Amino acid sequence: MAVAPRESPIRVLMITAGWPQPGQPQTTHFVKRQAEFLRRAGVLVDVFHFRGAKRPWNYARAWLGVRPRIRSGQYDLVHAQFGQSGVLALPKCLPLVVTLRGSDILGIVGPNGRHTLAGRVSQWVTRVAVKRADAVVVVSEHMKAYFQSAAPVAVLPSGIDFELFDTMPRDEARARLGWRLDQRLVLFAGNPEQPRKRFALAKAAVELLNRTLPAELVVAWGVPHTDVPLYMNACDAFVFTSMQEGSPNVVKEALACDLPVVSVPIGDTAERLQGIDGCELVPDERPEAVAAALERVLRRGGRVAGRVAVAHLAEEAITARLIEVYRHAIGRRDPVGTGVTT
Repeated sequence: MAVAPRESPIRVLMITAGWPQPGQPQTTHFVKRQAEFLRRAGVLVDVFHFRGAKRPWNYARAWLGVRPRIRSGQYDLVHAQFGQSGVLALPKCLPLVVTLRGSDILGIVGPNGRHTLAGRVSQWVTRVAVKRADAVVVVSEHMKAYFQSAAPVAVLPSGIDFELFDTMPRDEARARLGWRLDQRLVLFAGNPEQPRKRFALAKAAVELLNRTLPAELVVAWGVPHTDVPLYMNACDAFVFTSMQEGSPNVVKEALACDLPVVSVPIGDTAERLQGIDGCELVPDERPEAVAAALERVLRRGGRVAGRVAVAHLAEEAITARLIEVYRHAIGRRDPVGTGVTT
């Protein structure tokens, strides 16, 4: 099939079941942001998004819907966001890049703290897509242990939008939210009903903290995404208690706002917090240990040098690296630069 010469803009069909929808609490704004930054960089991106909802029929219907677009000759490659979306590109007509972001390859945690059957199916489907990919992207190094692929694997955490997640004086942020100035506030940013987020652990830790240092737990869930930086700038610390993650974006975004972070060692949080005075990694996941870390951080007070520490994760830099992944994936299918894929 003939495609555009390599000097022409890369034409990408992005497939995802994780496209944020208006009026619904979402954590997948990073997918939309990546598409937007790719377009800014000159990549021609079309998005095919669908609602999977763990239902095979939804995937079958989406597969039927996307096949004509894949075969249209309008694209140079397919980029599947999340492993399950990759099966929509099979059988493969174009170079395929698959980005794994967490539960797609790590599994889905149920209310009992164990992985669900749906999660195991998701892992299997993801591995099928990965084995047929021309390039694989993971958001943190530890995810490589969960699959095998003959294709190159790149570690590209989701980028940070530093224009949105910027620093602001704490009292100014509180004034804009209508909050009191005389309280210590600890932020939890995630769905408290999602078992893997372990809201109960964060809540128990703050309750223990209150025995020695008064503080209030603030939950940022269901608020507009554009207000999350306000919440981060208005709070005194951020607590992260998830039991499973790829590369948690909220930790990086909190650091971009110079907000002190207390986190359990999950995903790439150890790497993100390393060397940042005023942040704490809690290897002991008991509520008492989290509470003690929060107390140390709150008594220290002030902000941290988080923004500098995550500067290399600016969305523009991650976008440039992703474009190189695209070029290599196209090159693997078109090794002599003829503009022809097989």
